[in-house]
Amino acid sequence: MLTLAGATAGCDVQSFDDAAAAFGGTNPPPPPGSGFNAVFSAIQGNVFTPNCATANCHSGANPPASLNLEAASSYAMLVGIASVGDSGFQRVNPGNPALSYLIQKLEGTASNSGQMPPAGALDQSVIDTIRQWISDGALDDTAVVTTPIRVSSLSPAPGASLSTAPTQIVAGFDADLDTSTVNALTYILEASTDGVFDNGDDMQINALSISVPLGNPRSAVFDLNGAMLADDTYRIQLLGSGANVIMDTNANALDGELIAGLPSGNGTAGGDFSSQFTLMAPAALTFDEIQANVFTPSCSGCHAGANPPGGLDLSNANASFAGLVNVASVGNPMIDRVEPNNANNSYLIMRMEATVPPVMPPSGMLNQAVINDIRTWIQNGAVR
Repeated sequence: MLTLAGATAGCDVQSFDDAAAAFGGTNPPPPPGSGFNAVFSAIQGNVFTPNCATANCHSGANPPASLNLEAASSYAMLVGIASVGDSGFQRVNPGNPALSYLIQKLEGTASNSGQMPPAGALDQSVIDTIRQWISDGALDDTAVVTTPIRVSSLSPAPGASLSTAPTQIVAGFDADLDTSTVNALTYILEASTDGVFDNGDDMQINALSISVPLGNPRSAVFDLNGAMLADDTYRIQLLGSGANVIMDTNANALDGELIAGLPSGNGTAGGDFSSQFTLMAPAALTFDEIQANVFTPSCSGCHAGANPPGGLDLSNANASFAGLVNVASVGNPMIDRVEPNNANNSYLIMRMEATVPPVMPPSGMLNQAVINDIRTWIQNGAVR
């Protein structure tokens, strides 16, 4: 399956220009009405729900950056949770708006991608209200204490089909967790290895860490950074029965049965939560597919003919392959245009990503997903 087909759709924190195009304009959203103040419920109703948790953006089973901003999920997915775009920052760092990736995205100061929402910047007064909520501790005024504790949100969502491996699993709960009960004995991720569980060949995945974020005792994070997840079916288990169980601060065991969607439970304390997701990375593009989808439409208008720029003819697959792979670049003869197995040291990638300006093609930088396809071809040996 070609990843190019989906490269220009949806809201992706890593591809701002496409998101803006998908929203069909650059007019900023109108400011919220009267009564908007620095509490989570008002921010959810006036900002996240109308501007972020929209179709093809931060909603549904497989939202961009695994960030679902629908009302049932947003608090658990934001507060104290590491950003996928820049893992050095939390999405919302309670008490520290300047160190909150959410604020960086809203104000357009994030180091690696564009401003959100893609339809246009929020009014600064709205952002200042969100800043104030974070400064005040990023509390959840919508929380309703229930007995027993239940799973209220999960990312990846139950039944999700993913094309890229998650870097973390975030479970949200409707009561404060007893942090001492959230560990590798109660928060479990398994790979089926064959699409079937409980047949003797399941493989447990070790987390880099399992934690309850400071400032958000209603979320639990299974950190997958460094884990190599193969294409497979995976099962997330949060245990509410047996010798080791997840409990709330009132010593209630998890009511975990996943019966009819989230929140979990059958109304009785004690019961395991079990959810599955699948990972199936898109097939890598062949060189001929790259020629047909990238070089021919985007490059051959310039790089063709008897005397193409730099002597590089990209008008057909034979000429392109011969002129790229293991061929020294004209711009820097010490660097090959394409060095097999080394995309970072390939002049083609440097020009496409503008680390060596000017960017190519001159009409504008290609979508990063498209460049990533070319990177993958190079890393896989740049074969034809």
